[in-house]
Amino acid sequence: MSDPLRLGIAGLGTVGAGVVKIVRRKAELIAARAGRPVTISAVSARTRDKDRGVPLDAYDWEDDPVALARRDDVDVLVELMGGADGPAKAATEAALAAGKDVVTANKAMLALHGPDLAQAAESRGRVLRFEAAVAGGIPVVKALTEGLAGNEIDRVLGVMNGTCNYILTRMESAGLEYETVFDEANQLGFLEADPTLDVGGIDAGHKLALLASIAYGVRVPFDQVELEGIGRISIDDIRRARDLGFRIKLLGVAQMTGRGLEARMSPCLVRADTPLGQLEGPTNMCVLEGDASGQIVLRGAGAGEGPTASAVMSDVIDVARGTRLSTFGVPAAALGEVRLARSATPAPYYLRMELMDRPGALAKIATVLGEAGISIDRMRQYRHEADTAPVLIVTHACARDALDTALAAMPATGVVATEPVALRIESV
Repeated sequence: MSDPLRLGIAGLGTVGAGVVKIVRRKAELIAARAGRPVTISAVSARTRDKDRGVPLDAYDWEDDPVALARRDDVDVLVELMGGADGPAKAATEAALAAGKDVVTANKAMLALHGPDLAQAAESRGRVLRFEAAVAGGIPVVKALTEGLAGNEIDRVLGVMNGTCNYILTRMESAGLEYETVFDEANQLGFLEADPTLDVGGIDAGHKLALLASIAYGVRVPFDQVELEGIGRISIDDIRRARDLGFRIKLLGVAQMTGRGLEARMSPCLVRADTPLGQLEGPTNMCVLEGDASGQIVLRGAGAGEGPTASAVMSDVIDVARGTRLSTFGVPAAALGEVRLARSATPAPYYLRMELMDRPGALAKIATVLGEAGISIDRMRQYRHEADTAPVLIVTHACARDALDTALAAMPATGVVATEPVALRIESV
């Protein structure tokens, strides 16, 4: 059997400890599948004495992850520290400069610096792998770079943050408001230290940017990806959507249009009887649409020790086998520049608003929509006791620019009591 592949693991949180467990407990299985043993030479983390549920005394300890990356007895740096910059990026750059391969779960670093890091890797004949960065245990990166390599990708979409899906489905099942379920999710440990990364759509947006880069062979400027979180979604929205046969999901969508790349992460309505509509709890789902393959649906755990460590080991075993693939499916130097187009594809929209309870209020809103070129599919006014009336409108397909024009004109009617909520209805 060949010489072992020696790992240096930087970051010993939930995922790092999970990788150590797999390497220790499944050594024979890994060696059989990889064609060579996989071992750990050294590890690094911020705290040395913390109990991580797995013995680490067999491995050398490095306080500095950059020093770990440069060790002669490390063939692959497994970067699991997180953070777009700082130690994670420094250690990754050091490993590549030293001629080592890198496996990472760091979505933020890759969304901001991925193409440059990929070019550094490929210029030295090294690989930079990141299956664990996108959807936990779901092998969506491998599906795009390998399984669907013969396809032109029409669209990539999915639920890419399990915490947000938990919050939305829990609100629906328990009839609870957003703030209550947010606090519950925090107590359960589902939220990041900075919760806006989850509920603000940033974490999922990082994943979408990476998938779009692979799907379309382009550099995706993350600061131009449309991001909208779930903080404005009320239990009323969830109930109204259900009445119409829809469910609300934080949905990422990437597709190439005549105006450029559409890449957005935002709350959307999807039909309740579709796979995305039926997705419950802290689960991810990625839908890939290829011109030859048709629609491929991948569902599974998007986070957690086991699923994410499993994805890390998938990349490690590929490296051990000698698999050499470009980071984004095409050489990094060939990644094209792209212009991002804001919500370029027309779609129906769900609008919820509170109108002053006075004659002609609905007619004024209908006139504003009509002047923007938007026709109404359905309109419903709900029973009320206050002096404002809850109104729900579903439009026919329209451009987002036209809808924004209408929304901006509504306050001048004098009948809108609250800022309207507008949610896209996505066809799946």
